[in-house]
Amino acid sequence: MPRERANIRGVLLCLVAVVSLVGCAGQQGAMCTLSDMDSGVSVVWRPADFKGSGGATIRVCVDGSCEERASGDGSEPFGRLSVRLPQDIGAKKLPVELTVTPADGGSPVTYTGQAQLTEERPNGPNCEPVAWVASFRADPVKGLVSSEGFSLQGDQP
Repeated sequence: MPRERANIRGVLLCLVAVVSLVGCAGQQGAMCTLSDMDSGVSVVWRPADFKGSGGATIRVCVDGSCEERASGDGSEPFGRLSVRLPQDIGAKKLPVELTVTPADGGSPVTYTGQAQLTEERPNGPNCEPVAWVASFRADPVKGLVSSEGFSLQGDQP
């Protein structure tokens, strides 16, 4: 009888170990979500900031590739424009050019800067995809500035 208990105890310990390993593997897979993300440089702004000039066309160029759109009307909380980059571009520093052309026919104003691409993993640290991104804010006075601390409130810096 004691030998049978030892065998049963051994079988139970093996089952617990197997269940634990399966549980860990399942948790690791569950840690990755299914979000997608593209590499690129994005620029955000508050359309209300450009309302005084009747709006503007916002053009963003990154390393020779460009995208543009209207700034939007002041009732929209924010505008955003992204220039896609190759997914595997890596941690490069790229030239960025922002051109703001007032809708009322005023002269375009161009601002330049450098984008330092940083790695983003939207699904977790060990999950795909890997995207290389940078972001800026379009300011009607200062031009191309950091998007850090960007607020949708009109009275924020």
